This record gives sequence, structure tokens and C-alpha cells, in this order.
Amino acid sequence: MQSEIISGGQGDRSFVEIARRAQIVECAIDAIAELGYAGASLAEIARRAGVSKGVISYHFAGKRELIEQVVSAVLTKAGAVMLPRIFAEQSAAGMLRAYIESNLEFLGTNLNHIRAVMNIAVGARGDDGKPMVDLTVSFEPAVRELENLLRSGQERGEFREFSTRVMAVTIRNAIDSLAPILAADPKMDLKLYAKELATTFDIATRKSPV
Repeated sequence: MQSEIISGGQGDRSFVEIARRAQIVECAIDAIAELGYAGASLAEIARRAGVSKGVISYHFAGKRELIEQVVSAVLTKAGAVMLPRIFAEQSAAGMLRAYIESNLEFLGTNLNHIRAVMNIAVGARGDDGKPMVDLTVSFEPAVRELENLLRSGQERGEFREFSTRVMAVTIRNAIDSLAPILAADPKMDLKLYAKELATTFDIATRKSPV
């Protein structure tokens, strides 16, 4: 349900150019996930993509733009997995459960993507020492989208009265905090975790019986 934080900016690029950029981004994701940000040099990414560094320079202004596109690609892929599941539900409670379970499903089936973003968050710094990509930029839109879902559930009489802001931030943090745990223990029972987390917030949001 998260939106892209960096514009795709495809412009007038040809299909071949778009495909090549996507290939380079995927190779960058794998390299950063395995080697960390510092170890994933442009030369290493080019080697994995089977191209020269010059080809990467042709498609991307520099490593910063490539890193931005890596993060954008991960968020876009997450949305492609989550949105159909969420909008297939008819009730707000069902949408909330689908939001949580599909998000965790994405984490489990795209661990390399999650590791890459985590390594970018830790290691990608500009000359001024500031992060190359501000990952907090994606947090607020995600929280606002959750607030809208929760508010809709309240208006439809499905959810009890509570601060949608507090609840949305709590849900988002509960999901985001799983990424480093999963990276350290990829064999964890993610389906059970997702079920329990979804049930926890189902209980937290539902109206008490009169």
C-alpha cells in the first residue's frame, strides 16, 4: 500500500532502455543485499548485469540515482503484491487483515529486497554524511493510507472509536520492526507471525459487543 517515494521518470525511454534499467536495478538489489552498500560497487553491479560500468553510467546519473531507483522498485513491488489483496476485501476489517498479512508475505518472499533496503538505510551516505535516500519519506504516506482505512472502518461502524493516527503508527511500526528480525532469522514462521499480528490488531480495533 506504500507509494513510490521516487518518481519513475520513464520519459521517452525505449522499451529496451527501460528493460536494461530494470535489469541493472535488480542486479543492484542482489549485490547490496549480499555485500552491503559499500561492497556493491558499480563495477560489481555491472559484472552481475553482464555489462560495462559505462552502460550503468549511460542509464543512471550516478550511484545515488541507482540507489533511489532500488528503493523505488522495492516499494513499487510491495504495492503490486499488497493492493490486489487489500481491495479484494469488502469490509474494513478484512482490508486491515489483508494489509498486514500481504505486507508480511512480501517481506518473506522478497528477503533480498528487504536486506538491500536495510543495507541502504545503514550504509548509503552522501559526502555530507546524510542518508542518500530518506526512507522516512515513505513512512508518512503509508501511515496516512492506514489512517484512511481505519477511519473508514469507524464510519462504517466496524471499528471502535480510537485515535486513527496512534493506531496507524503502531501497526506500521509493528510491521517495519519485523524486517531486521526476519533478516537475522529467515526460517522464522512468518505465516504464524502474520496471523497473530493481524489478530492482535483485529482485537484492538473491533467494537465491543453491546
